[in-house]
Amino acid sequence: MTTRHQIVDAAAHFLFGKPLVVNVYRSILVEAMVAAALPDWDWCSADYASYDFRRGDLRLEVKQSALRQTWLGQRLSKPSWDIAPRTGYWTAGSTWVSRPGRNADVYIFALHDTVDETADHREPDQWNFFVVAATNLPPVKRIGLAAVSRLAKPVLYAALAKAIDGQCRK
Repeated sequence: MTTRHQIVDAAAHFLFGKPLVVNVYRSILVEAMVAAALPDWDWCSADYASYDFRRGDLRLEVKQSALRQTWLGQRLSKPSWDIAPRTGYWTAGSTWVSRPGRNADVYIFALHDTVDETADHREPDQWNFFVVAATNLPPVKRIGLAAVSRLAKPVLYAALAKAIDGQCRK
């Protein structure tokens, strides 16, 4: 008889067993990387979650993009991230709180920019992370790489926790 652990293992291998991960599932990989880098933060993303991590009153949102996509073949994607202000948020997935604005205090914009045959979305050292306080974001719905690069310098995975702490102290 097949166990639930075998089913979960098979599903995980199907979703994450290849170097390039479909963008629908890639966010889970990036959030897992952030969770490993930030052990003192609560990883709380879920269906309709308003943000991905929480530490005390601080809320953190992770956004990701990759130049190489499973669906583009050899063409490269133009990175951009959704930062549209929201009309409110869900608490515990069931209670709506009406509060216009951005639902996180700090945003991590993760970019996978390796485009050769070594590209592997699962590899933390192939990602660049831009850490930006929500108060520094422009009043737009989407932000591209050029604008994000003006707001923050990219940091590698090993420096991510320090970069986040720097933004949270401001």
